[in-house]
Order: sequence, then structure tokens, then C-alpha cells
Amino acid sequence: MSGSHGPAARLYRPGTSAVHRLPAHCKLVAVLAFVLTVVATPREAVWAFGAYAAFLACVAAVARLPAGFVLRRLVIEVPFVAFAFLLPFIATGPRVEWLGLSLSESGLWGAWNILAKGTLGVAASVLLAATTELRQVLLGLQRLRLPPLLVQIASFMLRYADVIADELTRMRIARESRGFTARGPRHWSVLAKTAGALFIRCYERGERVHLAMLSRGYDGGMPVIDRLTAGGAQWARAAALPVPALVVCVLGWTL
Repeated sequence: MSGSHGPAARLYRPGTSAVHRLPAHCKLVAVLAFVLTVVATPREAVWAFGAYAAFLACVAAVARLPAGFVLRRLVIEVPFVAFAFLLPFIATGPRVEWLGLSLSESGLWGAWNILAKGTLGVAASVLLAATTELRQVLLGLQRLRLPPLLVQIASFMLRYADVIADELTRMRIARESRGFTARGPRHWSVLAKTAGALFIRCYERGERVHLAMLSRGYDGGMPVIDRLTAGGAQWARAAALPVPALVVCVLGWTL
């Protein structure tokens, strides 16, 4: 398994908190259970989403993650936010007037549903990435018996994303050193040829890497060098997030 590289490495914030020390597979299960609980919560239970946000804030405080660090990484959901803001205007159904605007009632609920659940899901993922090294995430997926081929594909993809980005940067510098600057559609053919050349180079590099792995005894599976398992106390600490969330979800359906 490779270490953390590129954007994934920038998401991780080293620390020694109780959240950092939890095994990766415990955190993966906890985050998945939390997200499923949030999605299962009725959108009309507005108070429940406030409780979920408070739970995540507590996790961030225990992990000693600054609020700015988390909020900056929530920017990734901006496209979904933009779509959510359009729903009240394009959805059908009963209308309500607000500041002179005619808004769809179902669209407002739909926008709230996307914003609340999407933001909480992204925030939970950011907390996971900020407290778990990429290598540990991949090992955690192995311990959870995810198909080995999928884990290997994810490992190689993340490891060589930087390699491909560096190759593209070198090609861009080579173009610019020859006076090329993309200014409009008439230059799209050059960019398309660049993409084709990048694909060929990546394919050839992949073949060389595969041959190098075979020469070192690769037989279709990556060795697991860390077989640490989680104890009951660690699973109990990991459950501190999804279990209260499940209680809130049940109350949201019953109240």
C-alpha cells in the first residue's frame, strides 16, 4: 500500500486524539452508519439535523480540528448547493410568497433536504479524512472484506493521480515554452491531442509498472502488512457517533 499523496494527504491533519487513534475500519463503519441514519431521517424533523450537526461538532472538538479547517473543505459541495437553491423556483406544486418571490413549497422542502443531509454527509467524510491516513483507510477497507480488486484499484488510482498530474503539468509547460496559449475553440484540437498523448503515456507507464510488479512476485493480491484488529472498547468509542444519531432518527419519526 502506498502512503498518502496529493489532495488526500492535504485532507489529513496529523494528531494524537482519541479519534485519530481509532482503527480505520471502526471509523469507516461509524461514518457509514451515521450517514445512513441521517439519510433515513424525515426532512420535516428540522431539529434532528441540528442535533446531528452538534454530534459532528463534538467529534471535531475531540479530534482538535479547527472550525476553519473543516468549513474550508465543505466548499466541495457548492455545486449541490447551487442545485438546491434552484429547486424552489423550478419545482411544481403549491406556491408560497416570500419577499415578492413565488416559491414552490415542495421545492423548499427538497432544497432543505439536499442541503441538510448533503452537508452533514460531507462533513462526516471530511472528519474521517482529516483523522485517518489514506493508507489506513485502504487497510480498513481490506479488514472490512471489501473485494481485494476494488481496494487495489483505489490504491493505484490514488497513488498515481499525482504522477498523472505531474505528467500533465510537464506537457503544459512544454506547450507554453513553445509559445502556445489556449485562447478559444480554435485551440481545442491541440488540447485534444494533449489528452490523447497523456492517455498513451499513462497506458505505457501502467504497463511498465505492471511488469515491474510481476517481476517482484505480484500474484494478483497485495500483502496485508498490518493485521491489527479492533477490540470491544474501540468499537464502543466508534459507536459514540452513530448510536446517538440513531436515537435522534427514531425520535424524528415518532415525535
